[in-house]
Amino acid sequence: MGGRCEQLIADALAAIDAGDPSLAEAVDVADRRIDADELAIDDLAVRILAVRSPVGRDLRLLVTVLKVVVDLERIGDEAVNVAERTALLAADVEGLRPGRALLPEMGRLGAEMLRLALDALMAEDAALAETVLERDDEVDALHERVLGVATGFMAAHPHQAELAMGLSSASKYLERIADLATNIAEMVVFMVRGVDVRHGSYR
Repeated sequence: MGGRCEQLIADALAAIDAGDPSLAEAVDVADRRIDADELAIDDLAVRILAVRSPVGRDLRLLVTVLKVVVDLERIGDEAVNVAERTALLAADVEGLRPGRALLPEMGRLGAEMLRLALDALMAEDAALAETVLERDDEVDALHERVLGVATGFMAAHPHQAELAMGLSSASKYLERIADLATNIAEMVVFMVRGVDVRHGSYR
């Protein structure tokens, strides 16, 4: 499921880079498999809870899985949202190019954070998960730069505000992907150590 999310992020950015609506449509179709994965995992987890009545670490594992699959499904949705901005971002507008050029780096960082969070989950490695928490600020900083470009463009070209909104929303969706990867990493820390580090309490 996580691997499919990583691929969707890459495909969404490829759609934007190529300005190809057909690639964007393919992202939407692929997202449906992630939705099906979520339902299947939820069903399995509920059956384990009913039959095994897990406690302690096993219970934390199941709680973690149930939360992680929600975040993965949302990552797929955010990738679809990015891809849906393909038509708007296909317009090669000089004033928006500096912001548009930052989107691939945001996507790369988000996908890398996701991969590390999933590696940490599989290895039950809280220290690795904590490295993901520390990287979220990098994506936030890039998002702020994109917003600066978009708002500056809107002020100078109000009649083309829709194009700037397309850029800022694509950036926001990529920023959310990084946030969701961070959520997964936080749940790994909880699973391994039994400590809740959500909402920045690890800092």
